[in-house]
Amino acid sequence: MSTTMRIQPTEITGLSGAVVKRFAMKMLGQVPEPLGVYWHNRAVLKSYMAIGSKVPKWSSCDQSLKSFAHMAVASLVGCTWCLDFGYFQAQNENLDVAKAQQVPRWRESDVFTPLEREVMGYAEAMSQTPPTVTDEMSASLLDQLGEAALVELTAFIAMANFYTRSNVAFGIESDGFAAACGLAPLAERPASRGVTSDA
Repeated sequence: MSTTMRIQPTEITGLSGAVVKRFAMKMLGQVPEPLGVYWHNRAVLKSYMAIGSKVPKWSSCDQSLKSFAHMAVASLVGCTWCLDFGYFQAQNENLDVAKAQQVPRWRESDVFTPLEREVMGYAEAMSQTPPTVTDEMSASLLDQLGEAALVELTAFIAMANFYTRSNVAFGIESDGFAAACGLAPLAERPASRGVTSDA
């Protein structure tokens, strides 16, 4: 973990802490260091976890598309924790790990379908300040995905920004989930690439 963490993790204690740690170990095989940061304000952590527990129940949009969208946001915002965890999660959910590995350089990579590229372009456009989503981008995705899936994808990308921006603000970096599983390093985002709203 980087020494640039702006709020140092505190010890996760008590009965509720034991439950949180046990759940983390069962789901992830380790207790993520960010939990110690959020443990400083358990009401916030509880709300984060409550929201996060509902998102996997959304099923109108393809999981791979949502995974690539989240990783595209993480790469753009600079959240190494979310990017690393997203890669780890892709393997655990039997998604295309070879594609997940290429998300940080999706514009240069030739492994993605046109729809996957549009989704990642949409995710980046939503994540700009101000957002750069166009009518054309939305219309194309609406035509291909339908209303329910596009609503879900949009909400999922908004959630990705919710988590990634909090982690970056706190200085939280990768916990090494992918490395612990022996996964190859993620492709690096081209440093000189300007972000545009087109896919």
